[in-house]
Amino acid sequence: MGEPAAAQFNIHEAKTQLSRIIERVERGEQVIISRAGVPVAKVVPLPVKAQRRQRGSLAGRVTLAEDWDSDQVNSDIAADFGMRS
Repeated sequence: MGEPAAAQFNIHEAKTQLSRIIERVERGEQVIISRAGVPVAKVVPLPVKAQRRQRGSLAGRVTLAEDWDSDQVNSDIAADFGMRS
């Protein structure tokens, strides 16, 4: 089974109900806009991105173990993914 059918609005409805359509899209729905019953546009939510201000914004918040890149740790990670090192 695929995705549920997207809500469909004609251009006049879309113009008069734009705020409501945007609210639906913000909740994750997809909306189709049609002209004379023929779909011409799809309104979809934008992917959410991490809210980082600049490079280095995590400085001082992340700590690495002394052995984070040791041969043993790398072997253990490879084994977890079914690989041999």
